[in-house]
Amino acid sequence: MSYELPGARSRALLEQGLPHLRNGLRYPAAARRSAEKGYQPPAQMIVGRAEGDYVWDLDDNRYIDFQGGWATNPLGNCHPEIVEAVHEAHKRYGFQWEHPLRIPLTEKLADLMPGKALPRFSFEVSGTEAVESAIHLALCHTRRRYIISFTSCFHGEGLGTKMVSAYNSNNNLYMEAWAGGVLKAPFPYSENIPAGMSHAQYSEYCLWYLETHLPEFVVPAENIAAILIEPGLAEGGNWIPSREFFRGVRRICDRYDWLMIADEVLTGLGRTAKMWGVEHYGVVPDILVAGKNMSGGVEPCAGVAARDDILGDNPRATAGSTFAGTPAGCAACLKTLEIYERDNIIDHAAKLAELAAQRMAPWESRYGIVSQVRSLGLLMGVSFAGPSQPDEEFFVARSVRHEMLRRGVWAICDNQAQVRMYPALNMPPEVLLEGLAIMEESIAAVERNGPVVGDYPPMPSGNVGF
Repeated sequence: MSYELPGARSRALLEQGLPHLRNGLRYPAAARRSAEKGYQPPAQMIVGRAEGDYVWDLDDNRYIDFQGGWATNPLGNCHPEIVEAVHEAHKRYGFQWEHPLRIPLTEKLADLMPGKALPRFSFEVSGTEAVESAIHLALCHTRRRYIISFTSCFHGEGLGTKMVSAYNSNNNLYMEAWAGGVLKAPFPYSENIPAGMSHAQYSEYCLWYLETHLPEFVVPAENIAAILIEPGLAEGGNWIPSREFFRGVRRICDRYDWLMIADEVLTGLGRTAKMWGVEHYGVVPDILVAGKNMSGGVEPCAGVAARDDILGDNPRATAGSTFAGTPAGCAACLKTLEIYERDNIIDHAAKLAELAAQRMAPWESRYGIVSQVRSLGLLMGVSFAGPSQPDEEFFVARSVRHEMLRRGVWAICDNQAQVRMYPALNMPPEVLLEGLAIMEESIAAVERNGPVVGDYPPMPSGNVGF
């Protein structure tokens, strides 16, 4: 099976959108450069419908969905029970601020938090807003001025979250003057480690940088409010920190009285095959940011959980918006959590994660273009190597994603030299294994034939049809 992409209907709608949508001029120009050098541009399609573990494009080609609504559909696409719960909430409440669903939802969330230690919850619409709310909360609670974040981290596309993110060197271009309160620390990557260090040695260096270099030479410890960290660096490359590193961050926070903010927007609520990513490390944060999986991929819902002394009475830390904690969003989250409990979703996700890890384990030794396979539960990614030309590893990764799409699997490849996968937590094992088999076929095809995508710059995920 091999689809010709984009199909006629997808192509027509893509061309219709080019004069109006953001960056509409960028894809055609890059596609022309690729064609001039004999390369194909990346395959494009537009979703025509979605159901369960599959999406269909406008031309009725079917794809196994490893993209998962950008890791937002924990129970697959358009789960009928969640859709029905949202519909009933719309019929009963429309939009009202003073609706009754927030209170039972916050009770359930408090019971699920790590160590049951974060009983307070503040609603936001998106993960971006929730991270910004958490940062402001930490600054106001500690009455300090600096936040530490990590290289390659991604926390959102708002002004504040752009400042703490370090997705790549262009992330804060033209906004450098706004980032005065952010300290960027090195993250313990498992590849491209400097000076011939082992992964363990580099992790120790990163902890030394946090504990010694920053407070002694950059900013006094008593003026640092918090460390903002992801349990798995998802958008920035699916980098998985070691248990020793994550626990070391907690120890340093305790030493200097810094707050630990865990950004669990993508890693939380089962994505790592535990309810929260921090549970892999035996650590309880002071503030936890939740989003994406909260409402089953049907309605926006996000927020911030914190200790009682942080969020119980902090009048300077204003937060929220008109559509934070809507009736439909809360109804979707309540139903999602009900299904998690009823259907043992976390246990199922753990079994899927084990299957996936076993299936992908031989790829590093089997294929020269596979640089590393990384996973934490169902936060999965494969990074690629390009042996000859500058930036070829990016073209190799995009070529693999291109082949996967043409063969019927939809995954993510944006600004990193890797393909990332976020399957539904309740996906049947045979569907997961079929998708991974197609991915391996695609890797083998690119290794055999070389990259099919060239002269193509990294592009933001919001580009037309990408």
